[in-house]
Amino acid sequence: MTKPALIQIGEYGKRVGETHGRAKLTDHEIDLVRQLKEEGMPATEIAAKMEISKRYVYKLVNYERRASVVAEWRRGR
Repeated sequence: MTKPALIQIGEYGKRVGETHGRAKLTDHEIDLVRQLKEEGMPATEIAAKMEISKRYVYKLVNYERRASVVAEWRRGR
């Protein structure tokens, strides 16, 4: 990933979303995972398609991961 021009900051002042240093998927990909599951695609298929674990799919769709709200945007360094 390239360095973002703007960084997403959560309510506790830390990076969130795709601008977090350990983010594996973009915000768009997270939305896609949730949408596919909502449309009825099995977690196994979603995991294979996105190249992530089935467990991570469940954590995403149950909002156990990547559920932070962006409180502000800051310039990247």
